[in-house]
Amino acid sequence: MRQTYIVSYDVSNPRRLRKVFKLMRGYGDHLQLSVFRCELSARELFELRAKLGHAIKHDEDQVLFVDVGPAEGRARGCISALGRPYTHPERHALVV
Repeated sequence: MRQTYIVSYDVSNPRRLRKVFKLMRGYGDHLQLSVFRCELSARELFELRAKLGHAIKHDEDQVLFVDVGPAEGRARGCISALGRPYTHPERHALVV
């Protein structure tokens, strides 16, 4: 089962910041500056945490994971916005 996570990071070095951003793009939807919405299986979460653990400096940087629930349950409507409305990204299967 996939869980929805809000992942936010604070990375002090511009080079590491770019590396973390590129890494995160492969796992979720970029919402704002250093904030991503990710739908991950337990395996993908473990993999992401491991990759981020190698990409950051643990005494200078921080990555926060907020578990907002199952991807098909409560998490679908748990993000609200002020100003521009938040739109949930549509997922479509692509057969190649």
